[in-house]
Amino acid sequence: MKKMIMFIMAAAISMLSAADISVYDDGSGTGTTTWTSDNVYYLENHVFVNPGDTLTIEPGTVIKGRYGVSTESTALIVCRGAYGIFEGTQYEPIIFTSEYDDFSASLESRGLWGGVIVLGSAGLNSTETESQIEGIPETEPRGMYGGGSDSDDTDDSGIYRYLSIRYGGVEIGAANEINGFTMGALGSGTTVDHIEVAYNLDDGFEWFGGTVNCSYLIAAFCGDDCFDYDVGYRGKGQFWFALQDASNGDKCGEHDGGTDPEDGTPYAIPSIYNVTYIGCGTGSANSSNSVFNIRDNAGGHYKNGIFADFPLTGIAIEDLASGADSRQMLENGDLTFTNCMWYGFGGGNNYTNICASKTYEYVLFTETARKNLIVDPQLEGISRTYDGGLDPRAMSSTATTEYYNVTPDGFFVTANYIGAFNPSAALWTDGWTYLDQFGYTADVQVVEAPSNVVTSMSDDNIVLSWDVVPGAVSYSVYSADEPYGTYTLVTTVTGTSYTEWALNTKKFYYVKANN
Repeated sequence: MKKMIMFIMAAAISMLSAADISVYDDGSGTGTTTWTSDNVYYLENHVFVNPGDTLTIEPGTVIKGRYGVSTESTALIVCRGAYGIFEGTQYEPIIFTSEYDDFSASLESRGLWGGVIVLGSAGLNSTETESQIEGIPETEPRGMYGGGSDSDDTDDSGIYRYLSIRYGGVEIGAANEINGFTMGALGSGTTVDHIEVAYNLDDGFEWFGGTVNCSYLIAAFCGDDCFDYDVGYRGKGQFWFALQDASNGDKCGEHDGGTDPEDGTPYAIPSIYNVTYIGCGTGSANSSNSVFNIRDNAGGHYKNGIFADFPLTGIAIEDLASGADSRQMLENGDLTFTNCMWYGFGGGNNYTNICASKTYEYVLFTETARKNLIVDPQLEGISRTYDGGLDPRAMSSTATTEYYNVTPDGFFVTANYIGAFNPSAALWTDGWTYLDQFGYTADVQVVEAPSNVVTSMSDDNIVLSWDVVPGAVSYSVYSADEPYGTYTLVTTVTGTSYTEWALNTKKFYYVKANN
């Protein structure tokens, strides 16, 4: 795969020229400073960005956590009142990984260091309006999150973009692990997009209250849950992708409303659109793997979701004998699933098996207004190894069936399909992710014309060429005005490895092999 080889070579060259810098926090934190891409930074303990300070991390920078357990674990924490500018780019992501990672191969290991924690001052729904974040010793006062008497739901804790977080999740005590990317009471002013967590021992992402909006998230091969929210989280999400391996992982969505009290307000009712959650596989022996566990008065609105390949049921909603519960949230419209596809469950592809209880299945699958479908989304390819077989796009014919028409609002963008990936565009995982670097995802080629794939060019025509794929019977060629934009079919080519057409204003081309 040409793009994967180029990515690894670039990383290796950068590492050869980089200086190693150890970062140890004696209480003074990082200070206001910039970590640059010509160095590799080693976290020696829990390193904090203290209140009032700003840590900027350049695109392409590598941060490695030393191995340690319990209170000797390592992590990077942006305190409440501090600011982080962790802004990578598509082809120069910021990589957080283990000291043992030399980028030559996937470690496929979990719990080798901690993770990234960002804390803010937005509101919670617990009696205590501020709390200590999990994964940090209770004796550390810089681990507090929430607003206290001065909560701010528009809190801005920084910019976190194009991050790849690998091999973390070390446990510091019983049931007290560090998530890959933890958000404690982050407000809507904080920017979170294009973040990947791979091989974390605990959850991939966890929200503790707050209102932050998050897009383009990946939780791959996590040992526990993929996306977990609690304590009244009520932000927005779009384009989330979860992939679990064949033997590890709990729920893709562990959604809790409140803790103390469980019926605290404001309720946890986020809106999450265009997701694709892939489980351990219908043949997996993992007895805990299902799509959702929703409890403690959690609500939420899922639209345009694809949920597939799980050994158990699809969804469990807490239904107590008395008192408020998430079943009540479902009944009163604060917990909804709309225009979602459910398929590939060990218990069978019908709503009596997809739902853990028959007492609420009628709400999800027989109310026609919800438009939930039990239908095969025909994903292009599911693979959990680095064989290039992972292509989580749904076939266009299914992905564009009965989708929810997303109304742009400054965060949500138009997506006229079901799932996290546009079936007529390249994968947005390309370039910056662990999944792409080590060859898990399909090698979908996107080129700009003219470029190295142009074999000839005249005043009127260009000729594009690409590698012949074994077994392909034809190729579909798409074009767009910008990379990863909306692609339009230009032509279908049969029996040859190239095509040509008049040069026009379209500049980006995407070629898909048809087997």
